[in-house]
Amino acid sequence: MAHVAPWKYKFVDKLAKLAEEYPVVGIVNINNIPAAQMQKMRRNLKDKAVFIVGKNRLIKLALEKANKKNIKDLANYIEGQTGIIFTNINAFKLEKLMEETQTKAPAKGGEIAPEDIIVHAGETPFKPGPMISEFQKVGLPAAVQKGKIVIRKDTVLVKKGEVISRDVAQVLTKLEIYPMTVGLDLRAAYEDEMVFPKDVLHVDTEKVYGDVLNAIQYAMNLSVNAAYPTKLTMPMLIGKAARDAMNLAINGGIVNKFTAEHILRKAYMEMLSLASALSDGLDDELENLISNRQIPPSNEEGKKEENVEEEKKDEDEEENKEEEAISGLGALFG
Repeated sequence: MAHVAPWKYKFVDKLAKLAEEYPVVGIVNINNIPAAQMQKMRRNLKDKAVFIVGKNRLIKLALEKANKKNIKDLANYIEGQTGIIFTNINAFKLEKLMEETQTKAPAKGGEIAPEDIIVHAGETPFKPGPMISEFQKVGLPAAVQKGKIVIRKDTVLVKKGEVISRDVAQVLTKLEIYPMTVGLDLRAAYEDEMVFPKDVLHVDTEKVYGDVLNAIQYAMNLSVNAAYPTKLTMPMLIGKAARDAMNLAINGGIVNKFTAEHILRKAYMEMLSLASALSDGLDDELENLISNRQIPPSNEEGKKEENVEEEKKDEDEEENKEEEAISGLGALFG
Protein backbone atom coordinates (compact mmCIF):
# COMPACT_ATOMS: atom_id res chain seq x y z
CA MET A 1 0.00 0.00 0.00
CA ALA A 2 1.38 3.40 -1.07
CA HIS A 3 2.30 5.81 1.68
CA VAL A 4 0.11 8.94 1.83
CA ALA A 5 1.70 12.10 3.19
CA PRO A 6 0.08 13.25 6.47
CA TRP A 7 -0.41 16.79 5.12
CA LYS A 8 -2.81 15.45 2.50
CA TYR A 9 -5.09 13.99 5.20
CA LYS A 10 -5.00 17.29 7.06
CA PHE A 11 -5.71 19.23 3.87
CA VAL A 12 -8.75 17.08 3.01
CA ASP A 13 -10.06 17.35 6.60
CA LYS A 14 -9.62 21.13 6.51
CA LEU A 15 -11.57 21.51 3.26
CA ALA A 16 -14.33 19.16 4.43
CA LYS A 17 -14.71 21.12 7.67
CA LEU A 18 -14.90 24.44 5.80
CA ALA A 19 -17.50 22.99 3.44
CA GLU A 20 -19.64 22.08 6.45
CA GLU A 21 -19.17 25.48 8.14
CA TYR A 22 -20.00 27.76 5.21
CA PRO A 23 -23.42 27.83 3.51
CA VAL A 24 -21.99 28.48 0.04
CA VAL A 25 -19.14 26.56 -1.62
CA GLY A 26 -17.87 27.29 -5.13
CA ILE A 27 -15.57 25.64 -7.65
CA VAL A 28 -13.36 28.20 -9.39
CA ASN A 29 -11.38 27.99 -12.63
CA ILE A 30 -7.94 29.60 -12.19
CA ASN A 31 -6.33 28.71 -15.54
CA ASN A 32 -3.70 31.12 -16.90
CA ILE A 33 -3.84 33.58 -14.00
CA PRO A 34 -0.38 35.11 -13.36
CA ALA A 35 0.95 34.75 -9.82
CA ALA A 36 0.91 38.51 -9.14
CA GLN A 37 -2.74 38.82 -10.14
CA MET A 38 -3.64 35.74 -8.13
CA GLN A 39 -2.13 37.29 -4.99
CA LYS A 40 -4.06 40.52 -5.59
CA MET A 41 -7.32 38.59 -6.01
CA ARG A 42 -6.68 36.69 -2.79
CA ARG A 43 -6.20 39.97 -0.91
CA ASN A 44 -9.41 41.40 -2.35
CA LEU A 45 -11.36 38.32 -1.24
CA LYS A 46 -9.82 38.16 2.23
CA ASP A 47 -12.76 39.67 4.15
CA LYS A 48 -15.45 38.11 1.96
CA ALA A 49 -14.47 34.49 1.46
CA VAL A 50 -11.94 31.73 2.09
CA PHE A 51 -10.19 30.83 -1.17
CA ILE A 52 -7.93 27.78 -1.38
CA VAL A 53 -6.04 26.25 -4.30
CA GLY A 54 -5.17 22.57 -4.17
CA LYS A 55 -4.83 19.35 -6.12
CA ASN A 56 -8.04 18.36 -7.87
CA ARG A 57 -8.02 14.87 -6.37
CA LEU A 58 -7.80 16.23 -2.81
CA ILE A 59 -10.63 18.73 -3.42
CA LYS A 60 -12.83 15.90 -4.71
CA LEU A 61 -12.05 13.77 -1.65
CA ALA A 62 -12.94 16.69 0.64
CA LEU A 63 -16.31 17.17 -1.08
CA GLU A 64 -17.06 13.47 -0.74
CA LYS A 65 -16.14 13.57 2.95
CA ALA A 66 -18.16 16.71 3.80
CA ASN A 67 -21.40 15.89 5.60
CA LYS A 68 -23.73 17.90 3.36
CA LYS A 69 -26.43 16.62 1.06
CA ASN A 70 -25.52 16.77 -2.67
CA ILE A 71 -22.31 18.76 -2.11
CA LYS A 72 -20.25 15.99 -3.71
CA ASP A 73 -21.94 16.89 -7.03
CA LEU A 74 -19.64 19.92 -7.15
CA ALA A 75 -16.84 17.50 -8.04
CA ASN A 76 -18.33 17.22 -11.55
CA TYR A 77 -17.07 20.75 -12.23
CA ILE A 78 -13.46 20.13 -11.23
CA GLU A 79 -11.03 20.11 -14.16
CA GLY A 80 -7.82 21.85 -15.09
CA GLN A 81 -6.43 24.33 -12.57
CA THR A 82 -9.04 24.60 -9.85
CA GLY A 83 -9.62 26.47 -6.62
CA ILE A 84 -12.39 26.12 -4.05
CA ILE A 85 -14.10 29.03 -2.31
CA PHE A 86 -16.14 29.13 0.92
CA THR A 87 -18.33 32.11 1.79
CA ASN A 88 -21.45 33.44 3.49
CA ILE A 89 -22.36 35.43 0.35
CA ASN A 90 -25.24 33.90 -1.62
CA ALA A 91 -24.34 32.08 -4.83
CA PHE A 92 -25.58 34.82 -7.18
CA LYS A 93 -23.61 37.56 -5.42
CA LEU A 94 -20.58 35.26 -5.41
CA GLU A 95 -20.78 34.98 -9.21
CA LYS A 96 -20.92 38.78 -9.44
CA LEU A 97 -17.92 39.03 -7.13
CA MET A 98 -15.97 36.61 -9.35
CA GLU A 99 -16.81 38.67 -12.44
CA GLU A 100 -15.32 41.74 -10.77
CA THR A 101 -11.93 39.99 -10.47
CA GLN A 102 -11.61 39.58 -14.24
CA THR A 103 -9.27 41.89 -16.17
CA LYS A 104 -7.83 42.07 -19.69
CA ALA A 105 -4.42 40.49 -20.20
CA PRO A 106 -1.95 40.16 -23.08
CA ALA A 107 -1.74 36.98 -25.13
CA LYS A 108 1.47 34.98 -24.85
CA GLY A 109 0.93 32.69 -27.83
CA GLY A 110 -0.87 29.37 -28.02
CA GLU A 111 -4.17 30.62 -26.54
CA ILE A 112 -7.53 30.30 -28.28
CA ALA A 113 -8.98 33.67 -29.32
CA PRO A 114 -12.15 34.26 -27.25
CA GLU A 115 -13.47 36.60 -29.98
CA ASP A 116 -12.36 38.17 -33.25
CA ILE A 117 -9.18 40.16 -32.64
CA ILE A 118 -9.36 43.33 -34.72
CA VAL A 119 -6.59 45.86 -35.30
CA HIS A 120 -8.19 49.12 -36.35
CA ALA A 121 -6.84 51.45 -39.01
CA GLY A 122 -4.83 54.39 -37.78
CA GLU A 123 -1.50 55.72 -36.67
CA THR A 124 0.74 53.70 -34.35
CA PRO A 125 3.31 55.15 -31.93
CA PHE A 126 6.17 53.54 -33.88
CA LYS A 127 8.61 55.29 -36.20
CA PRO A 128 9.72 53.61 -39.47
CA GLY A 129 12.01 50.68 -38.77
CA PRO A 130 11.93 46.94 -38.05
CA MET A 131 8.40 47.16 -36.63
CA ILE A 132 6.90 47.62 -40.10
CA SER A 133 8.28 44.22 -41.12
CA GLU A 134 6.84 42.63 -37.97
CA PHE A 135 3.41 44.08 -38.73
CA GLN A 136 3.48 42.92 -42.34
CA LYS A 137 4.70 39.47 -41.30
CA VAL A 138 1.54 38.79 -39.28
CA GLY A 139 -0.73 40.18 -42.00
CA LEU A 140 -1.22 43.81 -41.01
CA PRO A 141 -1.34 46.28 -43.94
CA ALA A 142 1.30 48.65 -42.59
CA ALA A 143 2.73 51.73 -44.27
CA VAL A 144 4.64 54.89 -43.37
CA GLN A 145 2.94 58.27 -43.22
CA LYS A 146 4.26 61.52 -41.74
CA GLY A 147 7.10 59.75 -40.00
CA LYS A 148 4.94 57.10 -38.28
CA ILE A 149 3.88 53.55 -39.07
CA VAL A 150 0.16 53.40 -39.80
CA ILE A 151 -2.31 50.54 -40.24
CA ARG A 152 -4.11 51.30 -43.52
CA LYS A 153 -7.39 49.49 -42.82
CA ASP A 154 -9.23 47.56 -40.12
CA THR A 155 -7.92 44.00 -40.05
CA VAL A 156 -9.20 40.85 -38.35
CA LEU A 157 -5.89 39.46 -37.22
CA VAL A 158 -7.25 36.34 -35.49
CA LYS A 159 -10.77 34.95 -35.77
CA LYS A 160 -12.70 33.66 -32.78
CA GLY A 161 -11.69 30.09 -31.94
CA GLU A 162 -8.35 30.26 -33.76
CA VAL A 163 -4.99 29.83 -32.04
CA ILE A 164 -3.04 33.02 -31.37
CA SER A 165 0.52 32.52 -32.63
CA ARG A 166 3.52 33.78 -30.70
CA ASP A 167 4.36 36.36 -33.40
CA VAL A 168 0.81 37.71 -33.38
CA ALA A 169 0.80 37.80 -29.57
CA GLN A 170 3.99 39.90 -29.55
CA VAL A 171 2.58 42.37 -32.08
CA LEU A 172 -0.69 42.69 -30.16
CA THR A 173 1.18 43.40 -26.94
CA LYS A 174 3.26 46.11 -28.64
CA LEU A 175 0.03 47.68 -29.90
CA GLU A 176 -1.38 47.42 -26.36
CA ILE A 177 -4.18 45.13 -27.49
CA TYR A 178 -4.99 42.65 -24.73
CA PRO A 179 -7.39 39.99 -26.05
CA MET A 180 -7.41 37.62 -23.11
CA THR A 181 -9.50 37.85 -19.96
CA VAL A 182 -8.04 36.53 -16.74
CA GLY A 183 -9.70 36.25 -13.38
CA LEU A 184 -11.52 33.88 -11.10
CA ASP A 185 -14.17 32.05 -13.09
CA LEU A 186 -16.91 30.46 -10.97
CA ARG A 187 -17.86 27.17 -12.62
CA ALA A 188 -20.54 26.17 -10.11
CA ALA A 189 -21.70 26.90 -6.57
CA TYR A 190 -23.44 24.89 -3.85
CA GLU A 191 -26.17 26.43 -1.68
CA ASP A 192 -29.26 25.04 0.10
CA GLU A 193 -28.50 21.44 -0.93
CA MET A 194 -28.40 22.43 -4.61
CA VAL A 195 -25.59 22.88 -7.13
CA PHE A 196 -25.97 25.86 -9.49
CA PRO A 197 -23.87 25.91 -12.70
CA LYS A 198 -22.41 29.17 -14.00
CA ASP A 199 -25.07 29.80 -16.66
CA VAL A 200 -27.78 29.80 -13.98
CA LEU A 201 -25.84 32.11 -11.66
CA HIS A 202 -25.04 34.77 -14.25
CA VAL A 203 -27.66 37.53 -14.05
CA ASP A 204 -27.67 40.71 -16.16
CA THR A 205 -28.52 43.12 -13.34
CA GLU A 206 -28.89 46.12 -15.66
CA LYS A 207 -31.50 44.27 -17.73
CA VAL A 208 -33.36 43.14 -14.62
CA TYR A 209 -33.27 46.69 -13.24
CA GLY A 210 -34.70 48.02 -16.51
CA ASP A 211 -37.40 45.35 -16.57
CA VAL A 212 -38.46 46.22 -13.02
CA LEU A 213 -38.64 49.94 -13.86
CA ASN A 214 -40.80 49.16 -16.91
CA ALA A 215 -43.04 46.93 -14.81
CA ILE A 216 -43.53 49.75 -12.30
CA GLN A 217 -44.42 52.18 -15.09
CA TYR A 218 -46.96 49.73 -16.54
CA ALA A 219 -48.42 49.12 -13.08
CA MET A 220 -48.62 52.88 -12.48
CA ASN A 221 -50.46 53.43 -15.78
CA LEU A 222 -52.84 50.54 -15.09
CA SER A 223 -53.56 51.83 -11.58
CA VAL A 224 -54.29 55.36 -12.84
CA ASN A 225 -56.46 54.21 -15.76
CA ALA A 226 -58.37 51.82 -13.49
CA ALA A 227 -58.74 54.53 -10.83
CA TYR A 228 -57.08 52.26 -8.26
CA PRO A 229 -55.83 54.47 -5.40
CA THR A 230 -52.37 53.94 -3.92
CA LYS A 231 -49.83 56.18 -2.21
CA LEU A 232 -48.07 56.79 -5.53
CA THR A 233 -51.13 57.20 -7.75
CA MET A 234 -53.36 59.35 -5.52
CA PRO A 235 -51.85 62.71 -6.64
CA MET A 236 -52.32 61.75 -10.30
CA LEU A 237 -55.84 60.40 -9.73
CA ILE A 238 -56.90 63.57 -7.89
CA GLY A 239 -55.41 65.74 -10.64
CA LYS A 240 -57.16 63.71 -13.35
CA ALA A 241 -60.47 63.84 -11.45
CA ALA A 242 -60.16 67.62 -11.06
CA ARG A 243 -59.52 68.08 -14.79
CA ASP A 244 -62.41 65.78 -15.75
CA ALA A 245 -64.76 67.59 -13.34
CA MET A 246 -63.73 70.98 -14.72
CA ASN A 247 -64.31 69.86 -18.33
CA LEU A 248 -67.69 68.36 -17.42
CA ALA A 249 -68.80 71.53 -15.62
CA ILE A 250 -67.67 73.81 -18.45
CA ASN A 251 -69.29 71.71 -21.19
CA GLY A 252 -72.44 71.32 -19.06
CA GLY A 253 -72.68 75.04 -18.38
CA ILE A 254 -72.47 74.63 -14.62
CA VAL A 255 -71.45 78.02 -13.25
CA ASN A 256 -69.36 78.38 -10.12
CA LYS A 257 -66.32 80.38 -9.04
CA PHE A 258 -63.98 77.94 -10.85
CA THR A 259 -65.90 77.66 -14.14
CA ALA A 260 -67.50 81.07 -14.59
CA GLU A 261 -64.58 82.66 -16.39
CA HIS A 262 -64.07 79.63 -18.70
CA ILE A 263 -67.79 79.50 -19.55
CA LEU A 264 -67.88 83.25 -20.32
CA ARG A 265 -64.79 82.98 -22.53
CA LYS A 266 -66.31 79.96 -24.31
CA ALA A 267 -69.60 81.84 -24.83
CA TYR A 268 -67.70 84.89 -26.08
CA MET A 269 -65.82 82.85 -28.69
CA GLU A 270 -69.06 81.18 -29.80
CA MET A 271 -70.64 84.63 -30.12
CA LEU A 272 -67.80 85.78 -32.38
CA SER A 273 -68.10 82.66 -34.52
CA LEU A 274 -71.84 83.18 -34.90
CA ALA A 275 -71.41 86.87 -35.67
CA SER A 276 -68.85 86.10 -38.38
CA ALA A 277 -71.49 83.97 -40.11
CA LEU A 278 -74.02 86.81 -39.95
CA SER A 279 -72.09 89.71 -41.40
CA ASP A 280 -75.18 91.67 -42.37
CA GLY A 281 -76.45 94.07 -39.74
CA LEU A 282 -73.35 93.98 -37.51
CA ASP A 283 -72.29 97.20 -35.86
CA ASP A 284 -68.77 98.58 -36.18
CA GLU A 285 -67.63 97.22 -32.81
CA LEU A 286 -68.54 93.62 -33.66
CA GLU A 287 -67.01 93.87 -37.12
CA ASN A 288 -63.80 95.13 -35.56
CA LEU A 289 -63.77 92.32 -32.98
CA ILE A 290 -64.38 89.68 -35.66
CA SER A 291 -61.65 91.02 -37.94
CA ASN A 292 -59.11 91.08 -35.10
CA ARG A 293 -60.48 88.07 -33.18
CA GLN A 294 -59.84 89.94 -29.94
CA ILE A 295 -60.54 88.28 -26.61
CA PRO A 296 -61.23 90.55 -23.67
CA PRO A 297 -58.64 90.26 -20.93
CA SER A 298 -59.49 88.07 -17.95
CA ASN A 299 -59.69 89.57 -14.50
CA GLU A 300 -57.44 86.81 -13.27
CA GLU A 301 -54.78 86.97 -15.99
CA GLY A 302 -52.61 89.17 -13.80
CA LYS A 303 -52.95 86.70 -10.97
CA LYS A 304 -52.11 83.80 -13.29
CA GLU A 305 -48.94 85.49 -14.47
CA GLU A 306 -47.91 86.00 -10.88
CA ASN A 307 -48.57 82.35 -10.09
CA VAL A 308 -46.77 80.85 -13.12
CA GLU A 309 -43.57 80.24 -11.19
CA GLU A 310 -45.47 78.80 -8.23
CA GLU A 311 -47.40 76.36 -10.47
CA LYS A 312 -44.16 75.31 -12.16
CA LYS A 313 -42.65 74.61 -8.74
CA ASP A 314 -45.65 72.44 -7.85
CA GLU A 315 -45.25 70.47 -11.10
CA ASP A 316 -41.52 69.97 -10.44
CA GLU A 317 -42.27 68.78 -6.91
CA GLU A 318 -44.77 66.20 -8.24
CA GLU A 319 -42.21 64.92 -10.77
CA ASN A 320 -39.57 64.71 -8.04
CA LYS A 321 -41.91 62.66 -5.85
CA GLU A 322 -42.45 60.15 -8.66
CA GLU A 323 -38.71 59.96 -9.34
CA GLU A 324 -37.97 59.43 -5.65
CA ALA A 325 -40.51 56.61 -5.45
CA ILE A 326 -38.98 54.83 -8.43
CA SER A 327 -35.36 55.53 -7.45
CA GLY A 328 -35.90 53.47 -4.30
CA LEU A 329 -35.50 50.44 -6.53
CA GLY A 330 -31.79 51.12 -6.66
CA ALA A 331 -31.54 49.55 -3.21
CA LEU A 332 -32.55 46.20 -4.72
CA PHE A 333 -29.33 46.11 -6.70
CA GLY A 334 -27.07 48.16 -4.45
